[in-house]
Amino acid sequence: MIPDQVIRRLPPTTADRIAAGEVVERPAAAVKELVENALDAGARRIAVTLDGGGIDRILVEDDGRGMVPADLALCIERHATSKLPDEETLFRIATLGFRGEALPSIGAVARLSITTRPRDGDAHAISVEAGRVDEVVPAAAPPGTRVEVRDLFFATPARRKFLKTPGTEASHAVESVRRLALAWPEVGFRMVVDGRTLLDVAPADRAGRAAALLGPDFAAASVAVRGEWPDLRLEGLAALPTHHRATAAEQHLVVNRRPVRDPLLRAALRVAYRDVLAAGRHPVAALFLEIPPEAVDVNVHPMKTELRFRDASGVRGALIASLRRALGTGAGVGMGRSGWDSGGAPDPAWPSRAGQPLPPGPPEGAGSPSVSWSDGTATPIRPSGFAEAGFGFTAAPPPRPVQPRFALPPGALSVPAEAPPLPPGTPEEGPLGRPLAQLLDTYILAEAPDGALVLVDQHAAHERLTHERLSAQLVSGGVRSQPLLLPAIVDMPPADAARLAERAEDLARLGLEIEAFGPGAILVRALPALLGNPEPGPILADIAAELADWEESTVLERRLDAAVARLACHGSVRAGRRLNPAEMAALLREMEATPRAATCSHGRPTFLRLGAGDLARMFGRT
Repeated sequence: MIPDQVIRRLPPTTADRIAAGEVVERPAAAVKELVENALDAGARRIAVTLDGGGIDRILVEDDGRGMVPADLALCIERHATSKLPDEETLFRIATLGFRGEALPSIGAVARLSITTRPRDGDAHAISVEAGRVDEVVPAAAPPGTRVEVRDLFFATPARRKFLKTPGTEASHAVESVRRLALAWPEVGFRMVVDGRTLLDVAPADRAGRAAALLGPDFAAASVAVRGEWPDLRLEGLAALPTHHRATAAEQHLVVNRRPVRDPLLRAALRVAYRDVLAAGRHPVAALFLEIPPEAVDVNVHPMKTELRFRDASGVRGALIASLRRALGTGAGVGMGRSGWDSGGAPDPAWPSRAGQPLPPGPPEGAGSPSVSWSDGTATPIRPSGFAEAGFGFTAAPPPRPVQPRFALPPGALSVPAEAPPLPPGTPEEGPLGRPLAQLLDTYILAEAPDGALVLVDQHAAHERLTHERLSAQLVSGGVRSQPLLLPAIVDMPPADAARLAERAEDLARLGLEIEAFGPGAILVRALPALLGNPEPGPILADIAAELADWEESTVLERRLDAAVARLACHGSVRAGRRLNPAEMAALLREMEATPRAATCSHGRPTFLRLGAGDLARMFGRT
């Protein structure tokens, strides 16, 4: 007996509805596809209207090229597109859309009507309802295209049941248009949801559009990111580590004018901020990459939000290097303004790892002040340097005398009494200003040149300075060590001692020379010179804890960076130490000259800045 045939062709309408589920998963996807069509058509103004979160009605109007009647009849057929003129174009896609699936998919699950008019022609319209296509008819309309979608998913009730509330669906749609508006700043966008205008931006440049969409706080806390290589151009804005979010929602990545959520690019962004952001926080950025179309494949995801790069490691490295170069500013540099127009293009050879060497200072002997370190070196800075006990301090501009008018515990506020200060705005006064007092022997109170109040955590700040110096030495060949006059023996749990002994060779690169000294003991012969004369026991305990967290897959570079952060904590000035005026001024000046000094090695802020507006809000004067 011959078995019955069980395979059959699906009806075209059913096949279209199945395919539509991949392209149009929710109203936001339909809005995105329609707006992308408008952008590909050369629109310069796009208006989007939603009712019922886009479930009841979506209306997209543009002033693009429009379509002639023949194209209008063809555009609602599956795999009909004007964006792939030949087969080879599939490997160098330069448009947002290219599959020819959006309009047929929407027409298969909703009621769709399109009215269009070329600039030098007449207007025509066509309607599609659940896959049934009407004839093209004459209409009245201005130049451009008007697409209206009603009763989304009425033809697939099961899919409609899975939609969220109208408010939630509308928020996703607004976010889709917002990301496209950021990628196309020369185009004006307006979006109205249930009668309320939620987005209205005029044509602008990238900096203006970023400020309009991401807010003035981002614009004020951002720095320029630039890089140019033979097959890659990068520019954009990245927020300083002091401006961060609880989620990655404000990471805007645009490749060839296409907003994407590519895992490789997001990972590169995360790595670039790894050493300057606290755990669980996410950076904010708007980055635009331009790459030859043939060097990137956009046809790897139904929503076209993920990409495949021909040289993935090169793109990742370029993004990390450019971001780290941009973030390598001193504390306070660029505060209160956008960094889009600051600086030039970064050097492609800039190191892509943490701990870049400090930029060269003024030439020795030129009368510039410098700080002397315990290892015999001196670093020119403006106007002085800072270090823990045993480090030399140079004279700093005297701070402004202040008389406290409020009561604090005895010794909580240390106010220097010095000669009259320099006039505000003199070259010797940097962005963090001049020290006024020390609060609780832990925080430095300073006045910025513009009158803002700056509060510096002295331990967190010096921890970053020590971290950067240790990292710079590590990059140049190894941290310089200081042999102990008498080797120290540190008792510790046998497991910790074994971990340290196994990694003795790696730790020697950090200036920490140790060897096993029987079960449960470590002999310490040398410590990093930058740390001064700390007790070796707490250092070894912290390093052993760090080693316990290392996995075999963790690359050596990452391991060493983590160990450097541990060492920096021990070599930093502690909270509770009283500083003299020269030391406070020296710390502020070196923070301004040290990369990434706005956060400590653990990602916490090293200083807070309260401007006139902040103080007015705190006192209810706004």
